Amino acid sequence: MARIVGVDIPNDKPVCISLTYIYGIGRHVASLICEGAKVDGTIRVKDLSDDQLAAIRGEIAKFKTEGDLRREVALNIKRLSEIGCYRGTRHRRGLPVRGQRTKTNARTRKGPRKTIANKKSAPQG
Repeated sequence: MARIVGVDIPNDKPVCISLTYIYGIGRHVASLICEGAKVDGTIRVKDLSDDQLAAIRGEIAKFKTEGDLRREVALNIKRLSEIGCYRGTRHRRGLPVRGQRTKTNARTRKGPRKTIANKKSAPQG
């Protein structure tokens, strides 16, 4: 496995796909990195030479990734919480931040359903 920016990227996948295992790099940025490093994105990682890996590492250094990016995102969320804005309170409560409905959906953010005592699901007759 090749190690780039502290992340082991899979050997058996194409370079463009393997680079997406790094936090902050998606498909588009991965293709830009491959173009900048003059590496074919369809080559498997195990077939890369040391020079090509060094060129990819140099291109990745131009982007903010992994620890720096995680720290920046955490500081942004902390700042929003401290100033008490709407988005900060939504982050604090663990609810959707960007205006999604919460009456029926939002199970990913809210977690599993909490049953409420004495609440009937269907009227009995």
